[in-house]
Amino acid sequence: MSDINQMPREDGIDHSLSLMREGYMYILNRRLSFSSDIFETRLLGKKAICMGGKAATEVFYDTEKFKRKDAAPNRVVQTLFGKKGVQALDGQDHKHRKEMFMSIMSPKGIQSLTDITKEQWKTALNKWEQVDEIILYEEVKEVLCRTACQWAGVPLEENDVKEMTTDLAAMFESPAAVGPNHWIGRNARRKVENWIGDLVEKVRNGEINPPESTALNRFAWHRDLEGNLLDTNTAAVEVINILRPIVAIAIFINFSALALHHFPEEREKLESHDEKYAQMFVQEVRRFYPFFPLVTALVKKDFTWNGYKFEEGTLTLLDLYGTNHDPEIWENPDLFSPDRFSKWEGSPFDFIPQGGGDYFMGHRCAGEWVTIQIMKVSLEYLVNQMEYEVPNQDLSYSIVSMPSIPHSKVVLKNVKQKL
Repeated sequence: MSDINQMPREDGIDHSLSLMREGYMYILNRRLSFSSDIFETRLLGKKAICMGGKAATEVFYDTEKFKRKDAAPNRVVQTLFGKKGVQALDGQDHKHRKEMFMSIMSPKGIQSLTDITKEQWKTALNKWEQVDEIILYEEVKEVLCRTACQWAGVPLEENDVKEMTTDLAAMFESPAAVGPNHWIGRNARRKVENWIGDLVEKVRNGEINPPESTALNRFAWHRDLEGNLLDTNTAAVEVINILRPIVAIAIFINFSALALHHFPEEREKLESHDEKYAQMFVQEVRRFYPFFPLVTALVKKDFTWNGYKFEEGTLTLLDLYGTNHDPEIWENPDLFSPDRFSKWEGSPFDFIPQGGGDYFMGHRCAGEWVTIQIMKVSLEYLVNQMEYEVPNQDLSYSIVSMPSIPHSKVVLKNVKQKL
């Protein structure tokens, strides 16, 4: 048995509070102090394994070794994911449900999303010209809520836009929150699930007829491997799994505006409408700034990896933020440098802002293409379609609060269309 190594272990009864206190840096701090990409700790009263880096990502997304069902803490399910959603499925069920998502991500589907996003930015820009200043984060959430609902075939009345935006945002702004903010997230989810559930029923009863290619239509009529329609609530949860992440892209767009402000030389490069550089810039925003801190899974069956024993049922956390800032993978990871992506080979295991692995077979976020596309359209507006001033404000952001957003949410003054 000499080939079994002792995994570095964090002493103490429970480290859930340290995770809350250190946020995005919790796993990376310990990886550095243990000089190890893997260590054992205790979270929520249970043994947990934390890991990061390219090799760890590769094993974490091996569906023979890890499963997702019941891995996410209940409070995250109650706010961020919803019950019985695609994130909690494994095996053939997961693959089949994932194909449902991928079916709306066709080139035609993404083109339609791009067109809608441009239209919504244009409308918003006209509105912003009429006021002295805007809070970019709040405004962009609304732009993206309108975009998401239109693309997904979800009818949205003008007087419901603000409430819907607030509710969808509460789902991703609250998972790590405790107390009142957590309950705001739960209540928002319950409200939106009921509302979308009603729409699913109306589609099935023929009362409304969204376009065939939209999420509301596809998901309402999707059949599982046994040939049954999804129950109404699960169909609603999956439609929200399209709407919520699109609104969450507001976080990345806020960080794009921050990067343009902090690195003005980048703006000059982007003014040339260089498609390739815009893509590299967007990828660097996603690598450099905090978004998801980590993802969770459970060990499916006992196995040994790199001499370390993994026991069935053990909670395992993969360090997304730390892997994107890993000096073994990225040269000078704490420098903002889009050029690093000119040489990146597109590995699904070293650059993981929204998870890693394969889109179709694994748990990589199906919405990653959507994220990149919406960020590119938004960047084009921020750089080439509008002028604005950035007044003095607190543009710092926390590496503890999850999700992290610049404290002032990026206030812009005197927004004008570029002529």
